Amino acid sequence: MPISYSCPHCGKQFSVADQFAGQSGPCAACGQVITIPGGMPMGHGYAPRPSSGGMGGGTVALIVVLAVVVLMCPCGIALLLPAVQAAREAARRSSSANNLKQIGIALHNYHDTYKQFPPAVVTDANGTPLYSGRVLLLPFLEQAPLFNQWDQSAAWDSPQNLALSQTVLKVFVDPSAPSGTCHYEFVTGPGAMFEAGSPHSFSGVTDGLSNTIAVVEMRTTSPSWAAPTSVDISQLSAGLPQTNHPGGGQVLMADGSVRFISQSVNPQVLRSLSTRNGGEAVGDY
Repeated sequence: MPISYSCPHCGKQFSVADQFAGQSGPCAACGQVITIPGGMPMGHGYAPRPSSGGMGGGTVALIVVLAVVVLMCPCGIALLLPAVQAAREAARRSSSANNLKQIGIALHNYHDTYKQFPPAVVTDANGTPLYSGRVLLLPFLEQAPLFNQWDQSAAWDSPQNLALSQTVLKVFVDPSAPSGTCHYEFVTGPGAMFEAGSPHSFSGVTDGLSNTIAVVEMRTTSPSWAAPTSVDISQLSAGLPQTNHPGGGQVLMADGSVRFISQSVNPQVLRSLSTRNGGEAVGDY
């Protein structure tokens, strides 16, 4: 049964398992040496159990005492929360970077197959947008069965495709986003990696694949990964779009690498990174 006791120096109350009876160590509140009631005293310091590995009994006891203090003191919990939240955000950001890398690999595999990058938006003969070029990447994202059911002559929200376009694909979802089904947009517009009506190959990216942004991670309200949405290069001239991460956002470069760009980046630098053949000199960012 748990042993309840008070520190004779500061009066703080604690509770530990009875296996630590008789062990001594510093009080988690005031630091003075105390002995847990019961059993035979074992001197200063929590003596480890005789074993070939693992944490010693004293270490476990101290952890238990500290845990009790944290649970009894809201201030202790408040101190731990920022670290926990930061760790969780780092994991979500890493997961989002992995999504971008998968999209980058899919783009390169598409290029290897068709000798050019896909259009950002697929249109009909009259130029009416039908669906996103993300649909064309499905076979290269382990989603061939979904792609094989897609009616390529119909819009994303047509009766033929609507149910398919509502399928949640984790590769298009940023884990840090509060909502939405797609948070990665192709960069489009004159001079961009994805220019309407003019699909490009590696040779058309004269600024260098590693110096050209292909996809931007952003907080978007796109109704589906299949919807014909994108981010225009003119938007990037005003600065980095709103993202789901503190301090900035991640971008996929045309060479398949992923980089984090600060929210305070110089808009001119961002614009230079968004062109495929502008010939601009890009400094540090």
